[in-house]
Amino acid sequence: QVQLVESGGGSVQAGGSLRLSCAASGYTYSTYCMAWFRQAPGKEREGVALIAPGGGSTNYADSVKGRFTISRDNTKNALYLQMYGLKPEDTAVYYCAAETRSGCYSTSWHLPGAVAYWGQGTQVTVSS
Repeated sequence: QVQLVESGGGSVQAGGSLRLSCAASGYTYSTYCMAWFRQAPGKEREGVALIAPGGGSTNYADSVKGRFTISRDNTKNALYLQMYGLKPEDTAVYYCAAETRSGCYSTSWHLPGAVAYWGQGTQVTVSS
């Protein structure tokens, strides 16, 4: 069965850094676009970063551009999100996601409807 398991979340002060990881199994990992989504309390779930199957193309939400970097290692079925310069507004549960082909290559990649498989999420808390 499909599994996506996030790790690396935690609590940091504003300006700090974290590296999130996602371990995937149960599907052909290297053929799927992968993404990181986040959901803060009382807010909609939103995509923050997307990476193409081969890792050569990425997209970012404007709110994280220049601070977050998404990467993948297809030999390990692994996905990463390196976060620098964290802000209190980055506080959320972060989810690893595998996107459908149609979702990945649409203008709606950042919406939950683009996702085929979800992880369970990992909490990131940024204090001021």
